[in-house]
Amino acid sequence: MIVRQFLHWVRTASAGERAEATNALARAYLYSDLSSHDRAAAEGAMIMLLDDPSPLVRLALAAVLASSDRAPPALIYALANDQPDIAVLVLAHSPLFIDADLVDMVAIGSPQAQIAIARRPALPRSVAAAIAEVGADEACLVLIENPDVDLALFSLDRIVDRFGHLATIRETLLARADLPAPTRHTLMTKLSQALVEFVAARDWLDSAQARRIVQEACEKGTVTLAAETHQGDLGPLVRHLRATGQLNAGLVLRALLSGNTALFEEALADLSGVPLARVCSLVHDKGGAAFRALYDKAGLPASTWPAFREAVDALREAVHFGEPGRGSRLKRRMIERVLTGCGDAALGDVEPFMTLLRRFATEAAREEARRYCEELVAEEVTVREALTYDMAGERVAA
Repeated sequence: MIVRQFLHWVRTASAGERAEATNALARAYLYSDLSSHDRAAAEGAMIMLLDDPSPLVRLALAAVLASSDRAPPALIYALANDQPDIAVLVLAHSPLFIDADLVDMVAIGSPQAQIAIARRPALPRSVAAAIAEVGADEACLVLIENPDVDLALFSLDRIVDRFGHLATIRETLLARADLPAPTRHTLMTKLSQALVEFVAARDWLDSAQARRIVQEACEKGTVTLAAETHQGDLGPLVRHLRATGQLNAGLVLRALLSGNTALFEEALADLSGVPLARVCSLVHDKGGAAFRALYDKAGLPASTWPAFREAVDALREAVHFGEPGRGSRLKRRMIERVLTGCGDAALGDVEPFMTLLRRFATEAAREEARRYCEELVAEEVTVREALTYDMAGERVAA
């Protein structure tokens, strides 16, 4: 009887009044002790209200029914295909959708719908994978910011492939503690490419010079990343570098001249196919002949052998000990040792590599000078603070 009266009344009520009454009807359906007849009548009335010309009425339905597992499924599925501001309420909250429903809605839905689904708590891995594959950039950003999402590694990589050039997504991903080293390196490469395009587009530098500078910065970042990566995770990073064509002689030598023995040995093991334990033994074997065989097996250029030989000798003699950097910064003493040892080498194929070594030496000298100046400034500030404290009449601790 009440539902019949409601249906007569809504024909002449205003949109705002219809929305308020619809809200009350939906609440009664969910929370009141209705008879089976009244419940069926209420459900029929709400389904009829899906055709109401005012979105306020349908929005009232969605606001009440969105989070309930007792809501009529036909209503929820209809509301999910309504205009975006109505659909997002049920897409973000309704427990009635199965994973396949959500995957389909990601594929055909608007960016607003994808964002709403990406916000869902405990989002299943299959739905997250669908968003990573076809979702808009904002949906992917919401996805990686969702702390409850079950996000597979391949989904992270897919988001990086599609949107790694966007600063907001890149920064959010880099802030994740669980981001694997290869994915982190891909983001660094994306940033490098963006910088080259930015600089070249404004004619600040010649494009070739910009690419060389950014490549060196990327290689420096790679060695730093490797130094901060757990040794057990270096293998995937090295395999990623090789697959993307970045595991070259220059990078391997930079790792060695930075004292990053772990990355150097992992690279040789991957390039040569020799087990890592055997590579470690050969690198530290002072005999030398076996290491040359390993070097050749790794396919590194014959012209760069003198530089690697001198660098490995310096490593064995701990020439770089005492220099800071923990395997992330070029070691000036090692580079000077290599330059001295290669000074008598015949020019020709080795000359480009000597140019690279001189650039390494310049970079190491600048890093050392910068660090020295920072230490001087820090010491001056400390002394000044101590003098100010003493002149104020306070007792200075011994």
